Amino acid sequence: MSEVKPTIFVVDDDPSVRDSLELLLRSVELDVRTYASAEQFLKEASPGATGCLILDIRMPGMTGLDLQDRCTEAGFFLPIIFITGHGTIPMSVRAMRAGATDFLEKPFEEDDLLNAINRAIERDREATRERNELEEIRERANALTPREYEVFGLIVAGMANKQAAYRLGTTERTIKAHRGRVMEKMRAGSLADLVRYGGKLGIPTADK
Repeated sequence: MSEVKPTIFVVDDDPSVRDSLELLLRSVELDVRTYASAEQFLKEASPGATGCLILDIRMPGMTGLDLQDRCTEAGFFLPIIFITGHGTIPMSVRAMRAGATDFLEKPFEEDDLLNAINRAIERDREATRERNELEEIRERANALTPREYEVFGLIVAGMANKQAAYRLGTTERTIKAHRGRVMEKMRAGSLADLVRYGGKLGIPTADK
């Protein structure tokens, strides 16, 4: 499966900034979409897009910080690079605590922005891989029967077959059979894989 080409979304109320950023990013063969307001971005962009969001922090109407909050609510997982000509330390702290990858003050060097974009795209790729893996693990776990899921939980909690059999009021042989089916359905090549999957699903593991 080929990787989707990332898109750089630019949200800034200044048309000259939008035009200059679009020219710069297209010159390095990046896909770009520009928006004049946060409201326009929310209306026209689709959750699930890959790439990053370059966002002016001060705009009429919805501010960049407000849009950052709305993106989380709307299911936009794009890394955000804030740009501003009037930044303050509290603004930058709030933005970074909410997950922004960079905070650049205008005027900034082109290389600084391009480096920030490269970091954001790599972060987005990694986050996308993790979300896809988690979705696959959840689908596999949903294929387990209720009893198999119980055994899954006991295994990742560190219980031996004999202990699990005692806990569930069954035989060790039955637990071994359930364990084999759990390993197969979860596509776990080892106990370590199974424990890692359990951790991603929020199931308490032996070290917690």
